[in-house]
Amino acid sequence: MFTDSSVLLTGVGGEGQVGEIVAQAFANLGASLILVDRTLEKAQAQAAAIGAAGHAARGYACDLANADAVAALADVIRQDHGDRLRALVHMVGGFAMSGPVAESSAADWKKQIDLQLGTAYLTTRAFLPLLRADRGSIVLFSSQAALPGAAIAEMSSYAIAKTGVATLMRAIAAEERKNGVRANALAPAAIRTAANLGSMGDGVRYVEREQVAAAVTFLCSEDASAISGVLLPLA
Repeated sequence: MFTDSSVLLTGVGGEGQVGEIVAQAFANLGASLILVDRTLEKAQAQAAAIGAAGHAARGYACDLANADAVAALADVIRQDHGDRLRALVHMVGGFAMSGPVAESSAADWKKQIDLQLGTAYLTTRAFLPLLRADRGSIVLFSSQAALPGAAIAEMSSYAIAKTGVATLMRAIAAEERKNGVRANALAPAAIRTAANLGSMGDGVRYVEREQVAAAVTFLCSEDASAISGVLLPLA
């Protein structure tokens, strides 16, 4: 399905995280993977695991909240992999409570906006030229906290940042339709990752990592060629 195509996964994380399964799913469908994480060791470890299974993957480190670093990464990836991308899946994130607005920290607020929304903006902006060249697809990660009626008390910074991600996706979908680039986003509940199990335990209803990977690969596939601008809940 993705044979001879390059797929970029950002925020791939370490073992037990959602990026691990998303990467495996794309590799099994024939994609050549470009894996990015803030920590080079994590990106390279994931790439090594994919390579050991007989698939093509390479890891890179980047602070995706830094505009200059993202631009430099785009240049390096263009040199290493050519000027075409079939898909960009941006998984950078991390949940944090900000507390009541009246008692919240401005620094904590800015951190969530930069982490969730800022990285999504900088990354998609930098790689849109490569996606246009292959009429590619973008999948961003929002959250159920961005859905109408969600319980968001004491997590306003996270919810607002994830709502911004959904709005950014819709803007990109509308703007890039003429260029053949599609953009969608997932709005998952808590995903069964090593980090979430460590903080919330096993008595929670989770979205499985495999379910996330199935949704992502579908949205990036030709089977979803008529789907763009959609925020897809996963619960």
